[in-house]
Amino acid sequence: MHVFSWKVFFWTIEPCLPIDPMSVAKPAPQRPSVLSLNINSKSALYAAFMPHLTCGGIFIPTTRGYTLGDEVFMLLSLMEDPAKLPIAGTVVWITPPGAQNGRAQGIGVHFNNDESGQEARRKIEGLLGGVMQSTRPTHTL
Repeated sequence: MHVFSWKVFFWTIEPCLPIDPMSVAKPAPQRPSVLSLNINSKSALYAAFMPHLTCGGIFIPTTRGYTLGDEVFMLLSLMEDPAKLPIAGTVVWITPPGAQNGRAQGIGVHFNNDESGQEARRKIEGLLGGVMQSTRPTHTL
């Protein structure tokens, strides 16, 4: 009795051609996501503000998926002020759905270190005044 063993080899030949780096397709950078946030009370502003970030930041409740480092652009309305603050920032905090202690799902956005980010921080700190020293829990800490 003879046992036969067959081995099949597949050969592929790929040409080694120089590649022009300019011809390689690169994914287009995604445009920042645009969010709108209306804060109507001092207590809601206190809960959303993130003063511990270098340039300040704000928590935005959202069910949309984000990853750390995503760029976002927001239009922020603060209480009675009819003007909307246009602010760019970066996602630095994510509260997933079903988080502990019933925390709202959303993202924390660190304001960019530019004129609009600095203006937003000044306005928020001005509105909050002494409330910023409170030990009440916030959406993030």
